[in-house]
Amino acid sequence: MRRAGRLLAAVVAFTVIGLFLGFVAVLFHLEERVGLDLLFLMRGIRQPPPEVIVLGIDQESAAAFGLQSDPARWPRSLHGRMVEELTRQGARTIVFDMVFDQPGAPDEDESFARAVKRAGNVVLAEFLRRETHSEPGAAGAPAAIVAVEERVPPVASLATAAAVLAPFPLPKVPVKVNQYWTFKTDHTTPTLPVAAFQVFTLDAYDSFLRLVREVDPPSAQALPPSREAVLATGHVGPLIHAIRAAFERRPELGEQLLARLRGQGAHGLPADRQRVLATLVEMYQEPSSRYLNFYGPPGAIPVVPYHRALSDTAGTPAPLDFAGKAVFIGLAESGRSHQKDGFYTVYSQPNGVDLNGVEIAATAFANLLTASSVKALDPGWSLATIIGGGIVIGALVSLLPPGHAVLALLAVGAVYFLAARHQFESAGRWLLLVTPLGLQLPVAILGALAWGYATTHRERANVRRALGYYLPSDVADRVADDVGHLRAGSLLHGTCLSTDAHQYTALAEALSPAELGAVMNRYYAAIFEPVKRHGGIVQDVVGDSMLAIWATATNDAVLRRSACAAALDIARAADRFNRESETTPLPTRIGLHSGQMLIGNVGAIDHYEYRATGDIVNTATRLENLNKHLGSQILASAEVLEGLTGLLTRPLGRFLVVGKSRPLDAVELIGLEEEATPNVRRLSASFAAGLAFYREQSWKQALECFDACLAVAPEDGPTRFYVGLCRQYAEHPPDAPWDGVVRMDRK
Repeated sequence: MRRAGRLLAAVVAFTVIGLFLGFVAVLFHLEERVGLDLLFLMRGIRQPPPEVIVLGIDQESAAAFGLQSDPARWPRSLHGRMVEELTRQGARTIVFDMVFDQPGAPDEDESFARAVKRAGNVVLAEFLRRETHSEPGAAGAPAAIVAVEERVPPVASLATAAAVLAPFPLPKVPVKVNQYWTFKTDHTTPTLPVAAFQVFTLDAYDSFLRLVREVDPPSAQALPPSREAVLATGHVGPLIHAIRAAFERRPELGEQLLARLRGQGAHGLPADRQRVLATLVEMYQEPSSRYLNFYGPPGAIPVVPYHRALSDTAGTPAPLDFAGKAVFIGLAESGRSHQKDGFYTVYSQPNGVDLNGVEIAATAFANLLTASSVKALDPGWSLATIIGGGIVIGALVSLLPPGHAVLALLAVGAVYFLAARHQFESAGRWLLLVTPLGLQLPVAILGALAWGYATTHRERANVRRALGYYLPSDVADRVADDVGHLRAGSLLHGTCLSTDAHQYTALAEALSPAELGAVMNRYYAAIFEPVKRHGGIVQDVVGDSMLAIWATATNDAVLRRSACAAALDIARAADRFNRESETTPLPTRIGLHSGQMLIGNVGAIDHYEYRATGDIVNTATRLENLNKHLGSQILASAEVLEGLTGLLTRPLGRFLVVGKSRPLDAVELIGLEEEATPNVRRLSASFAAGLAFYREQSWKQALECFDACLAVAPEDGPTRFYVGLCRQYAEHPPDAPWDGVVRMDRK
């Protein structure tokens, strides 16, 4: 049984550790920034599909044409010639990853537009302009910052001539590009790779439409009736929007189509046509982003200088084959000094050369074409990996000796690493690496080494657990190490917090001992929690009273602030308890005092109690009791609040309480400064003025100020207390000499 319990404990522990570390890894994108990069680098360069080629607009081409280096100044008739040449050679799709939003010479724009229109397969880029503006909120609410993305198309003649317009937004900041959007802005706007793929696979549209009709005829009715109908319009954009809208109306449509395609929906279609249809379906499904499956460093997808695709000066055709290809045209420099459109990726070179934007667009298209996008981390499989790892690791650590467990863990890690590499290289499946191998496994190895140590010291843990019910954790640790600490004490500086529950006697008389015990357990559970949360120690409980301490070697303002925060939370917790209790309520008074105390075990012979001793404890109790006379709830001494800011307080004067030879400066702790209402501020100001007049023995002026306080808060206890004193002294002046100290003659 003990062996089984140890196994279960280890499995649970390492599973929980893995889940926590997995959360941390996701939070900081470690899997994407480290794990995914490692998989790419281990796999190395792979061959892109031959149907994709990039024509790079570069310095070499500018020099060959005798043009300026800025492509925006190139004559657009040159692009028209390029479209005509590519069309003549049978290019299947022509994609310009360039923005023509500014008009050129009219004849140049018209020449380019005519060529685009005749080709019927040209995708032109538009860009997204992101603007932010503030919108006024509701009354008293701050203005809302709203980000708006506006699509900026090419000039009208080109926009009208293109088969489809599409943006291709990528982050132009120092972050690594691993993903791209398939649809953007309103979730129906295709990006450049999606638009290009739809144009490229337009000959499969009739098969796609037939598949949709078989699964959901109403959705098919919203689509163009045939490929010829799409070609007749000269525009593919409406088709893409219609298909996307159908998938958004019926989120289950994609899975139904894929199921039909895998079943009897293929109708004898060739394997490549089935793959195209499946890719089209998956492309229109959510989510709207995918991970790029890079082919390698810059140039992995063939990049041909722009000028080489046109006939040379002698009129000889360029020796390039564009038949049946998707041709991407855009800025593509290979040198760092000339690169204007580079993006940081896993394959960015040490010399600073990045993948150009057009290469990334071509990569995304090639991924769609070959259905080879990186399959992102599936939450279910990731969770299963972490839990499975926890089970295996827990079993090895608990069942094997520490040395053997470490060797076994290393072997399991190596097998998993090779499996993850194989899955990525063969199927593009991205398995967790950082969490199981970089975090969970090292923790497990350390755990295996620590397991023996933990077993050896089990007796100490048992002693510490037993003592922990009666002593603070640090003291229990010292006693477990050396029982000599049982009689030791430490002189420290700290803060004591004393509470007392009013009406406890009435409650005790009304309930049986069992009922009273149950009520008090709930009460103490409510007021203990703030003490623990704010770092205090519940040092003593007697009847309806609690004493908590915060102690350190020096006068620490942080600990004093923690004690004040605990006092405020205790007051709120007690109020909640009283509202929810069906028995006599227990209004709770609180006192706080700071100073030196001796913390240790007090007793003799065979009985000791761990407690704080010193005047600080007695003073905190006296301040708690003073609440009863002043009608306040939380009183702190000036020593507690010295140097603390942000607290809402009210000095209540100097008091000589019973049993003390020196007066105390009593300060009411109300809450946080930020919570102060105008009424509270008026009350505090009027009370401070009244207290000043009281100290000057100006009873009439003091009463006027205190009356102003009662006008704001008629039930304010401290004000009513001083009103009584002022009236008493107005009739019977106090004995000289006068020091303003209020002398209490009873507890």
